Amino acid sequence: MTERHDTIVIGGGQAGLVTGYYLQQHDEEFVILDASDRIGDAWRARWDSLQVFTPARYSSLPGMDYPGSPYAFPTKDEVANYLESYAQRFDLPIELGVRVDSLERSGDSFLVSAGERRFEADNVIVAMASYQVPKIPRFASELSDDILQLHTSDYRNPDQLQDGDVLVIGAGNSGAEIALDIVNSKRQMQAKHGASRPVADEHKTLLSGRDVGNVPFHIDSWFGRHLGGPFVLRVLFHRIFTTGTPIGRRKRPKMLSQGIQLVRVKPSDLTAAGVKRVPRTTGVHDGRPIVGDDVLDVKNVIWCTGFRPDFSWIDLPIFAEKEQPKEPIHVRGVVPDEPGLYFVGLFFLYAATSGLFTGVGRDAEYVVDHLTSRARQQHPSPSSTGSVDRFPQQS
Repeated sequence: MTERHDTIVIGGGQAGLVTGYYLQQHDEEFVILDASDRIGDAWRARWDSLQVFTPARYSSLPGMDYPGSPYAFPTKDEVANYLESYAQRFDLPIELGVRVDSLERSGDSFLVSAGERRFEADNVIVAMASYQVPKIPRFASELSDDILQLHTSDYRNPDQLQDGDVLVIGAGNSGAEIALDIVNSKRQMQAKHGASRPVADEHKTLLSGRDVGNVPFHIDSWFGRHLGGPFVLRVLFHRIFTTGTPIGRRKRPKMLSQGIQLVRVKPSDLTAAGVKRVPRTTGVHDGRPIVGDDVLDVKNVIWCTGFRPDFSWIDLPIFAEKEQPKEPIHVRGVVPDEPGLYFVGLFFLYAATSGLFTGVGRDAEYVVDHLTSRARQQHPSPSSTGSVDRFPQQS
């Protein structure tokens, strides 16, 4: 049997939950499908020491303030628990353990397949981040079997590492923070056993990659919490770097391909901690990584090389054929060539904050307003006949 809903939201992370919140505010009938066993599991699966870049005052979703101090930087587990509480507070209709396999058209409706289950809906909102599939260069397979390889998505803490040197590949935010996590762990072990006692599994940590720049202040300082951080988040990234401004349209391709500059970690922090900066890793020689002009004898490689989107399960003509990896063609999350199909949660969907708590609520509200406006156009009530709608139908 095919289950019928007015709207299906695919993804139960922060993007899916806030989309559900706005659908609920409009009294829409919907269901949220998520592959995880528990709300927030995508956050719980990140490395142990991870903290978000935004203080709690900017880490709230609409309708529910983040608990605790507004200037604290939540840990990944605290974020996961907040999302779980958010879903419970608004009693959002979520089905967990449902992994969507395909999305296609079925007549005038959309057909969503998940294992043996089938769902039909007039509207589908894909509420998933761009960070879906680990991006690792092909030459990784040429590394020797005695080198432990982990991607950011697999790394949890330094206890996973073998004795010997560690090469962290990718000098963006994840790479810099993981490199510091490794050396800080070594320091803690040294402090625990005494400075004169050697640590058996001491790691020399190397960070490979180009300098991506950094935010020119410490985000946990008074200036960062009260002035610098709010300006970057609420003004620069949220209102200036958008697809609606010339500078935002120029910045977007670079940010999509290269990410953003270092936010929490400074180059001086890496130097002070003993992290050695090395050039880009370009290949493999005799099973060892080539870094600049050198071949390094390391025992661990951590790929902090990012993720790529994977929308191969969407069988609809909504992608730019020349772009790889393929991303949907949309306007602020509205797909013009497939009325009723929407996206929320993508990096820089509308602004540089679209993938953050700061901006995902605005994107979700815009999409839901468009969805309900379209529904009114298709089924106008006598009282609304002749009214001017703020969102003309796109086709």
